[in-house]
Amino acid sequence: MASIRVGVVGASGRMGRTVCDAVVDAGGLELAAAVDVHGGEAVHGLEVASDLKALAEASCEVVVDFTTAEAARVTLPFLALHGIHAIVGTTGFDDEDIASFESAFEASDANCLIAANFAISAVLMMRFAAEAASLFETAEIIELHHDEKIDAPSGTALATARVMNPGESGWANDPTQVEEPQGARGGVGPNGVRIHSVRMRGLTAHQEVILGAQGQTLSIRQDSYDRTSFMPGVVLACRRIGTAGNFTIGLDALL
Repeated sequence: MASIRVGVVGASGRMGRTVCDAVVDAGGLELAAAVDVHGGEAVHGLEVASDLKALAEASCEVVVDFTTAEAARVTLPFLALHGIHAIVGTTGFDDEDIASFESAFEASDANCLIAANFAISAVLMMRFAAEAASLFETAEIIELHHDEKIDAPSGTALATARVMNPGESGWANDPTQVEEPQGARGGVGPNGVRIHSVRMRGLTAHQEVILGAQGQTLSIRQDSYDRTSFMPGVVLACRRIGTAGNFTIGLDALL
């Protein structure tokens, strides 16, 4: 069986290089093209191109994008137009972006997967939080990331809050009357779940979901200590994207 030809966008960044390494090491995948808007040193013998057309010229079947929302707004329509499957780990998209991407891939022969997190442990953390939420009266999320992450809260925290639906009575009222300095209680995210963001040197990607009811709490924590933690999910997505729907949100749909 022929290997799946994979392209990587953002190949000169640390995450992009890690994806390139994972593709090369994985059975059934072939690193066919590497692209970065800034160019860069060759990766695994491949020149890092600065133009997206290199992906089509290399006959890529799947492209992995861990760049920025701004860059992905250009890359994803290009991939849809050229019938190339997209695996997207970029966050920061708004509802208009998602609707635009979905429309582009529904009109394409290619499929697109957008996932806030590719670590299997993170997918399970979100699933467990979703199952537990309706059984508790209060819930908050603390997400912790490295100090080079430019968005807050993280896409994983937002995705987690979106699946944490409270019970019929809703969440208990927040008794806070004085908040000084402003923002000390975090931001109110989807479903009314408060989210607290930490940006600190030495961290990679971590999240804790804390749920509480009378006399008890439940903490669900996930830790990624290295970027390689995301690679099994990326490799799995590359192998399965061809049989997914045109547009999919979340890695759990492919598990």
